[in-house]
Amino acid sequence: MLFTLLFSVFLIVDVLLRFWLSARQIRHVHQHRNAVPPEFADRIRLFSHQRAADYTMDKVKLSMVERVVEAAVLVGFTLLGGLQFLDFNLGRLIDNEMLRQLALLGAVLVIMGVIGLPFSIWRKFKLEARYGFNRVTPRLFAQDTVKTLALSLVFGTPLAACVLWIMGNTGPNWIWWAWGLWVAFNFLLLWLFPTVIAPLFNSFKPLDNAEINARIQSLAKRCGFALNGLFVMDGSKRSAHGNAYFTGVGKARRIVFFDTLLSRLNVDEIEAVLAHELGHFIHHHILKRMILSFGGALVFFLLLGWLSQQVWFYTGLGVIPQLGRPNDALALILMFLAIPVFTFWITPLASWLSRRDEFQADRYAAKQCPPEKLISALVKLYDDNAATLTPDPVHSAFYDSHPSAVRRIQQLKHG
Repeated sequence: MLFTLLFSVFLIVDVLLRFWLSARQIRHVHQHRNAVPPEFADRIRLFSHQRAADYTMDKVKLSMVERVVEAAVLVGFTLLGGLQFLDFNLGRLIDNEMLRQLALLGAVLVIMGVIGLPFSIWRKFKLEARYGFNRVTPRLFAQDTVKTLALSLVFGTPLAACVLWIMGNTGPNWIWWAWGLWVAFNFLLLWLFPTVIAPLFNSFKPLDNAEINARIQSLAKRCGFALNGLFVMDGSKRSAHGNAYFTGVGKARRIVFFDTLLSRLNVDEIEAVLAHELGHFIHHHILKRMILSFGGALVFFLLLGWLSQQVWFYTGLGVIPQLGRPNDALALILMFLAIPVFTFWITPLASWLSRRDEFQADRYAAKQCPPEKLISALVKLYDDNAATLTPDPVHSAFYDSHPSAVRRIQQLKHG
């Protein structure tokens, strides 16, 4: 069948291309492992550079294994009949159509979660621990897993039920109702995240450093940015990586620092990092990404509306839809499984757009604070987070959402 052949070809190309890019990254990083780039020679020791190279190569190797497993699971669900088996047997066991479809969605998610769990465990307790980043205990990992599952049930089950009801009961215009629901759901999560969801995993305390507080408030006022608080998160209980982020919408916007970040950067460097983040807001990068995301969701629903009516869409992916019963959950699952295979090729475009935004935010920060302060902060973060300074150019162009360290520092130095 033509669609089966097309799906198989795209999947094979996907896997082969990822392996080729990964091989390039490993080879390039290894070749430059024993020499710190001249731009960083006076700030980063050779030992740290080699550690970052080894960390990068190990992450890539793990991702290669993970992709093979993901591809095998995908083939198992589709062409080898796994999804057909689940759909048929759940149909025999459950008469209520809504419960049957929700059970199908849940079964697929549980199976994928169980298969992915060993990779999460290995990443935390082997890879991250090997390089001194992991601080998650097995108990905390289990608690996080249970909380994530509970949140998925609390938020995901009503959402899935509403989408399925809309698909089956609102006629040809269901696409627009479902898309509107998806947009509203995302805004709900944005609103709830800082005050309801995030505190389930971390503790947040108001920033009690008067000097940093004053500098950031002054910076925000200078940039015309209204915020509702400065908070410190106990990120150190899970990881040694440092970070900072903006969260919330409207009047609930707040700035959150990882405690690990505050322990490593001085006041000038923290101000420069926040100026970069404010640059994203000033240039509407977050709004633009939301619009692109919602636009992509609309395309997804439009495609789903058409493909769900095509028998070849189901049979081409190894599933025979049940006659006289709704197959909306089946169509949703097949879309989520198949769409990444056909859209992988747009990754370089998304990466390029992200890197362009990062350069723009850097330029904005350089106007608000001395560029040397942002450079100093970035070098510390590269060093502390073991980010490679010598990524393969092709791999970087394809995947990286941020410019390479060398390019970014050069851009800040020379404008």
